[in-house]
Amino acid sequence: MNTAVLAPRDTPVRQRVHWTDRLAHLALALVVLALLAFLAGPLFTLLLKAVQNDQDRFVGLANFISYAQTPALMQSVWNSVWVSAVVTLVTVPAAFVFAYALTRSCMRFKGLARTITLVPLLAPSLLAAISLIYWFGNQGVLKSWMLALGIEQIYGAPGIVLAEIFSTFPHALMILVTALSASDARLYEAASAMGTSSRRTFFTITLPGAKYGLISAALVVFTLVITDFGIPKVIGGNFNVLATDVFKLVIGQQDFHRGAVVALLLLAPAVLTFAVDHWVSKKQTAMLTARAVPYRPKQVPWFDRLMALYCAGVCLLILAMLGMAVFASLATFWPYNLQPSLKHYTYGLFEAEVGTAFINSLLMATGTAVFGTLLVFSGAYLLEKTQGARPLRSMLRLLAMLPMAVPGLVLGLAYIFYFNEPSNPLNGLYHTLTLLTVCTVVHFYTTGHLTAVTALKSLDPEFEAVSASMKVPFYKTFWRVTLPICTPALVDIARYFFINAMTTISAVVFLYSPGTKVAAIAILNLDEAGEIGAAAAMAILIAMANTVAILLFMALGWWVGRRTQAWKQP
Repeated sequence: MNTAVLAPRDTPVRQRVHWTDRLAHLALALVVLALLAFLAGPLFTLLLKAVQNDQDRFVGLANFISYAQTPALMQSVWNSVWVSAVVTLVTVPAAFVFAYALTRSCMRFKGLARTITLVPLLAPSLLAAISLIYWFGNQGVLKSWMLALGIEQIYGAPGIVLAEIFSTFPHALMILVTALSASDARLYEAASAMGTSSRRTFFTITLPGAKYGLISAALVVFTLVITDFGIPKVIGGNFNVLATDVFKLVIGQQDFHRGAVVALLLLAPAVLTFAVDHWVSKKQTAMLTARAVPYRPKQVPWFDRLMALYCAGVCLLILAMLGMAVFASLATFWPYNLQPSLKHYTYGLFEAEVGTAFINSLLMATGTAVFGTLLVFSGAYLLEKTQGARPLRSMLRLLAMLPMAVPGLVLGLAYIFYFNEPSNPLNGLYHTLTLLTVCTVVHFYTTGHLTAVTALKSLDPEFEAVSASMKVPFYKTFWRVTLPICTPALVDIARYFFINAMTTISAVVFLYSPGTKVAAIAILNLDEAGEIGAAAAMAILIAMANTVAILLFMALGWWVGRRTQAWKQP
C-alpha cells in the first residue's frame, strides 16, 4: 500500500473563489471607488486648501492663526455657537412636550397634529425667514407687538432664532416620538401598583428612558442650526455667522484658503456631534424586550385637554408661518394693495426665469431619488449580504457614515476645490446638473444607507445561505427575494432623497451656474433683489411640488405593497 496517499497533506487546500463572489467584490469596489471620488477626495482637497497659501505652498496653521486674529470673524464663531445653543434649548423641550402629548395622552386628532408638524420639511428653510419678515419686519403685520416686547427689529439674532426653531422642530420631534414610543407598559403598571406619583414616574421611568433620544435631538438641532445658510442669509442682516462668512469669503472676496478654514470650523461641531452620538448610542440599552408590553395611555380628561391645547398652539404657529407666506405670495403689493393676484408667481416663473430653475430642481430631485436610491441600496446590500473582501467592506462602512458628519456647505465648498481643478479627470462635471445631483446624493447618503441597512438586517441570512448551497448566484437572490421584500424601504429612501433635493440650499449654493440654477437658489437671488413676494411664491411652489411628490410616493408605496408584500397578509 502506498502510504503517501494516506498521509495528511502538509499544505492547506486553497478554496476556490466562485465567479459570483468576484462579481460581488467588483461591485463593492465600484461603490467604494464612487464614494472615494465624490466624498473623500473633495474633503481631502478642502483640508489641503486650508493649510496652503495663494501659491499653493504648505503654510501649516498660518491660515488658522490669521483667522483667529481677525476680531470680526471670531465674533461670527461666537454668534454661531450661542444662537445654536439658544435654538437647541428652546426647540428640544418644546418638541419633547409635543412628542409626549402624541405618545402619552389620549387627545384627539393626533394624526392631524403630526401631519401639520411635517410642513416645515416640505419647503426650504428660508420660508420661515420670509414669513417672519412679513410678520415682524419693517412693514410687518405685528411690528408693534415686537416693539412692545423691547425688540427693535426682527433682522439679526431674533429672526434667526425664531426661524431656526420653526425649521428644526420637525427633526427633533421625529427623534423624540421614536424615543417615547419605545416604552414597556409593565414598568408603569409596577409604578402604579406601588403608589408612585405621576411626577416621580415621569422622572424615574419616562425621562431616563428617553434621555438618549433627547441627547440625539439636541445634537441634531445644534448641528442643523450652526451649519444652516439660508435663514441667516435672508433674515440675518448684519449679524454674521460662520455659514454666511464662508459665502462672503469665497464668493465675495475670492479668499478660498480662509474660506476653507471656516469650512473646517463648521465641520468641527458636526464631527463632534457625530462622535458624541455614536458614543451615546453604544451605551444605550434596549427599552423593549421580547416580553415587553406596548404602552397604552389612559384617559385623563384634564391632562388630555392640556396636551391638546398645547399641540393646537404649536400647530397654529406652524400654520401661521406657512399661511403668511401663502398670503404674501398672493398679495399684489405689500402692504398697500393686498388684493390677491398671481403677479408674484408669474414674475418669478417667467420674468425672473425661475421656471427654468424649477425644472432644474425637479430634474435634480428625480435624479437624486433614482440614482441615489440605486447606489445606496446596492452598497447596503453588498455590505450586509455578501461575504469576503473585508478591507473593502470596512472602508465602505466608514465612507457610508461620513456624510452624516459633513455639513452641506462644507461639502459644496470641497466640491469647488476638487472639481474646478483642471488636472482632475472629473473636471468636466463642474457647473453641470449632474454634479449638483451627485453632491446631493452624497450629502444625504448616510440616512438612506441606514434605512437600507435596517431593512436588510430584518431579513434572515438563511436566504443567502440556502441560495449559495443551491448554487444560485447572489444577484438572482437579490432580484427574486431581497428586492421585492425591501421595496417599501426603497420607496421611503427615494422619497427622502427627492424632498431634500428640492429644498437643499447649502449643498449646491457654490456649485450652480446660470444654466443649472435650482429653485431654492433662485429664491435667494429674488430675496437679494428685493423681490421678497416672488421669493415667497417660489418657496410655496416648492412646498406644493413636494406635497404632490409625497402623494405620488404614497400611491407608489400602495401599489408596491400590493405587488410585493402579499406574504404579510394572513
